[in-house]
Amino acid sequence: MKLRHLNDLSNQLRKELAPVYIVAGDEPLQIEEACDSIRAAAREQGFTDRTVHHIDSANYPWQDILAAANSLSLFASRQIIEIRVPFDKIGEGKKVLLAYADHLPQDTILLLITSRITKKQESIKWFSRLEKRGVYAQVWPIEPHQMPGWISQRLRRNGLNAEADAITLLADLLEGNLLAAAQAVEQLKLTTGDIITLDTVRNVVADNARYDVFGLADAVLAGDVRHSLRIYNGLATEGTEPTILLWALARELRLANHMASGLRQGSSIDTVIDQVAGAHRQVPFLLKKKKGSYQGFVRRHGERGIREMIARAALIDRILKGAEPQLSAGDELLELTMRMAGMPTSASLLPPTFV
Repeated sequence: MKLRHLNDLSNQLRKELAPVYIVAGDEPLQIEEACDSIRAAAREQGFTDRTVHHIDSANYPWQDILAAANSLSLFASRQIIEIRVPFDKIGEGKKVLLAYADHLPQDTILLLITSRITKKQESIKWFSRLEKRGVYAQVWPIEPHQMPGWISQRLRRNGLNAEADAITLLADLLEGNLLAAAQAVEQLKLTTGDIITLDTVRNVVADNARYDVFGLADAVLAGDVRHSLRIYNGLATEGTEPTILLWALARELRLANHMASGLRQGSSIDTVIDQVAGAHRQVPFLLKKKKGSYQGFVRRHGERGIREMIARAALIDRILKGAEPQLSAGDELLELTMRMAGMPTSASLLPPTFV
């Protein structure tokens, strides 16, 4: 059974314990808290023995897991078999997991913790068989617009209330870092009263926002100038290499250019995305999740504007390689970022080499 939302896990655990739980995703805090709730519910029903298998190579002795599943310690009548493995490292474990699903051992719960799983991977025989025998919870990252709600919910869970402005500031400071957000809530619980104000947040919580280049790419595609600038500055402060920043921006420009060309020729956005995915070796599902952003980006800049920005990216590449020593890669990267996000800058002018 696949849960529609991670929050549904607590309701399921209150009703009954399943023999199999699969928790998948790339957000460590949410994954660990989901697993903690499963373990706690299991302990309440006598599952006191726990065996953990950390698997990071294709040569792991998976048969040991079957052996453990079919044996109990002298001190426990029920057990949890916990497997932590990236999805692409399962390898020969597929046969073991399929055999496990077909012959579920008694008094045993299997907790499989893995990386994010695609729709296509969900249809793999061993996985679908395990899912039918138990519960599958997919963990998704908290998007920037969801962060205030997530923080507000966590504050209430800890008996705290906060002013709307305080929640907004918390979301800005802690964006992209759920672990820091959870720690901040604990800190506020220890150091403040019931009502958290804007000044409280300023005095207690440090700026722990964590950014990555994919977040920057999403922000410029969405046309969010303020958010793009914040992420860019965060990455620059963290010492992210300019070549990595340029790679992320240029990648989106190439994809958008291909889409703009296809749309101009009259193809539908879904057809264009399928073509782009094939040409650029991308996953269609991931591109389709952002098709609204791509459509908006193409409308704002047009095919010519996108090509101008590709030429600007090529200029930055030359600067980084030392071919244009009179220019600053940092300044040019910032201008390219702002222009992609929709703010008119001097980068709107064509570079001298553009034809």
